[in-house]
Amino acid sequence: MTKEDFMRRAIALSKDSVLNGGGPFGAVIVKNNEIIAEASNCVTIDNDPTAHAEVSAIRKAAQRLGTFDLSGCEIYTSCEPCPMCFGAIYWAHIDKIYYANDKEDAAKIGFDDAFIYEEIERPIDNRHKPSEQILHPEALKVFRLWDEKEDKAEY
Repeated sequence: MTKEDFMRRAIALSKDSVLNGGGPFGAVIVKNNEIIAEASNCVTIDNDPTAHAEVSAIRKAAQRLGTFDLSGCEIYTSCEPCPMCFGAIYWAHIDKIYYANDKEDAAKIGFDDAFIYEEIERPIDNRHKPSEQILHPEALKVFRLWDEKEDKAEY
């Protein structure tokens, strides 16, 4: 299959999602020229704000491959990933991102992520969602425990 074939599948998933009550997004994860996992946006269907196509496809791929490290995989997504999905792609160690629509196209139909990027750049005290650090010393003990653990699975 070609890159275009994989992207056409992601686009088809996005169309199916729209026709079945989901959002207009689809994603396909490929390894060694084979589709490992695919998903569409199910935020409204599953009442899960994290059920974006990319995150759902990553979950399926990791389960199928039996690993949290998706190195050697590529993702084809019908739209440039949002900040959450972008982060998930990096955490999954996916090698390359292919996308069709871009974030400006998404913004034009009501999926504007610019406010999230702007929030990330703001100092914590100036963000729209209040944040308060509490019990830092207690939580730091667990980080030290992790740091000293010799048989931890690095990721």
